[in-house]
Amino acid sequence: MKIHDIEGFPNPARVRIALAEKGAIDQVEFVPVDVMGGEHRTPEFTAKNPDASVPCLELEDGSYISQCTAITEYIDGVFDGPALTGGTPKERAHISMMNLRAEAGLLNAVGTYFHHATPGLGPDLETYQCAEWGEKQKEAAVKTMGYFDEVLGNNEYLAGDAFSVADITAFAGLAFADFAKVEIPERLQNLIAWRNKVAARPSIAG
Repeated sequence: MKIHDIEGFPNPARVRIALAEKGAIDQVEFVPVDVMGGEHRTPEFTAKNPDASVPCLELEDGSYISQCTAITEYIDGVFDGPALTGGTPKERAHISMMNLRAEAGLLNAVGTYFHHATPGLGPDLETYQCAEWGEKQKEAAVKTMGYFDEVLGNNEYLAGDAFSVADITAFAGLAFADFAKVEIPERLQNLIAWRNKVAARPSIAG
């Protein structure tokens, strides 16, 4: 099993945290992709992943799986360890719902702000920008932070009492927010406390 990615970027981090939670980080070969050099947009890479994005999972049979949620679901199914995507239909549905909210409302919203309303990854890669849309997505990201703060007032983790992929996605989203200089409002103490707790997990703290 191979993971084509670039270390330090938010979406690759989600998969690496999931692997670490499952105790499987040493069972995967990581293949670096030169995103800053545009390797992810080359015909050779898009033949593997038409999304032109990382990470991309390569299986032993030569097939590929892209999109973090799909990759993490596969990882959760094939490796032993605590379930990250739920054990019952209700748990899976609830975790999936919260993961989608973390992905669309936080991580992707911050990404849109970064790529549209800031210099992003530079003019060679940011070939189209709409600053107004980027600023609106920054507002959406902060709103989602507020929603998560409310959720965490009643739950230990975003989808209940157990750590899940929703927490991984939200944690990566906040890391991206730091990089893009989108601050967590100081009043959101539940979210801040949750973040500190998650940061101390062995899969993240190392």
